[in-house]
Amino acid sequence: MNVNFADILRDTAQRHGERPALVDGDRRLTWSELDQAVEATAQGFAAAGLVPGYRVLLLMPNSIEFVTSYLGILRAGLVAVPLNTGLTKPELATVAEHSGARLAVVDPGLADRVEGVRTVVPGELQGDAPLLPSIDPETLAVLLYTSGTSGDPRAAMLTHRALIANVRNLTQLGVDRMGPEDVVLGVLPMFHAFGLNAVLGWAVASGAALVVEQRFDPEHTLQLIGRYGVTRLPLAPPALHALLTRPDLREALETVKVVLTGASTLDRALADRFEQASGLHVNQGYGLTEASPGVTTTLGEVAPKPGSVGRPLPNVEVRIADEQGEDVEGDDPGEIVIRGGNLFSGYWPDGVDGPDEDGWYRTGDVGFLDPDGDLFLVDRLRELIIVSGFNVFPSEVEDVLVGAPGVREAAVIGVPSEETGEAVKAFVVPAPDATVDPAAVGEYAATRLARFKCPVEIEVVDHLPHSVTGKVAKGRLREGDR
Repeated sequence: MNVNFADILRDTAQRHGERPALVDGDRRLTWSELDQAVEATAQGFAAAGLVPGYRVLLLMPNSIEFVTSYLGILRAGLVAVPLNTGLTKPELATVAEHSGARLAVVDPGLADRVEGVRTVVPGELQGDAPLLPSIDPETLAVLLYTSGTSGDPRAAMLTHRALIANVRNLTQLGVDRMGPEDVVLGVLPMFHAFGLNAVLGWAVASGAALVVEQRFDPEHTLQLIGRYGVTRLPLAPPALHALLTRPDLREALETVKVVLTGASTLDRALADRFEQASGLHVNQGYGLTEASPGVTTTLGEVAPKPGSVGRPLPNVEVRIADEQGEDVEGDDPGEIVIRGGNLFSGYWPDGVDGPDEDGWYRTGDVGFLDPDGDLFLVDRLRELIIVSGFNVFPSEVEDVLVGAPGVREAAVIGVPSEETGEAVKAFVVPAPDATVDPAAVGEYAATRLARFKCPVEIEVVDHLPHSVTGKVAKGRLREGDR
């Protein structure tokens, strides 16, 4: 059956046409109005000569314009490439080249960052071109960059099938599933898989109203929750920490029924403090960009277990494997391996490193399943650092740092942070007869890396520990044994 993810919006508009869909400051759109705006946007792309399969960069904060542009791209059969608004000009140039983008739809305030590709602002393209009503569900819909926006770009290929499977899995949850009577806070960035398809996508599928906000601010966010009667609050763990500073938290969240976190590890002590202060249970989930993103959740569980990230979503399979890919016996830890219709099709452009011939994907994360099927995360096989839910690959940061004046060698690790979950710490070795100023190295990095990738601490050391194979022994760096 041919299907386009944007068809879900059309179905929702037919069922809930006059109900509120988006709230963005003083602006409102019903589902019917949103569907019409998306249709006009899609026709504008087609009239401009963009044909199905062309990649379109999206560089804008959460807004009505992001939603209409994103869904308009999909409805026109194009491929959306949502980008972090904190990326620098060199990083954006790398992504534009790697994706082969034909167009960039940008917020007017960010237009000067994009070069080498035609740039338009939302609503600029007008026209009345015919559109293909539907497409093969295996057609590429979204490229989401998971790493290496400089040096070694990597973008997960998400098809219409994967996006649709994820939101259908969410809509099949039990007592905690979302409905048209819900009001959802949309403050998680929509250029991230969590905000894009576990918040926006789920709202489109369920008909829930989405209150769009560009950035999290404890005071303003609580005002929005009270003003619009928000019932569902998806947040990254650092936002929970920030809300704890509010003495009136319980009263401010009185309309909220569900709190859900994801995107980065939730400290159990933080969850306990938030639950005591708010009177609300903090639901956790585990996902990854390559799964569009949902894998497990505690939503729907009667008594979620402390420390667990829940059970697999409907239609998602999870198993724990050893190095040979064989199932691990009992509740011993191993690599988390997943299968489901929500999985990606490999990495752009060749589909490499995707699910195997049986549909299983090795996540690189380590965990174990208890006898009830609840998943507990243990560690990561990869040295990925997750800052406020965004992936930071150490090699990318290290490549920048060794270009700083006087730096001979650099190593980067993740360190705990109450504000961002994890933060980047760097160790740098001066070149012979050179003196390295950590502040100067930080300023150098800030001109070449997005803010979330920049080290919050730079330590100058005489040497770095190395293994017998010549690799930096980062375990010893973490232990302080240099």
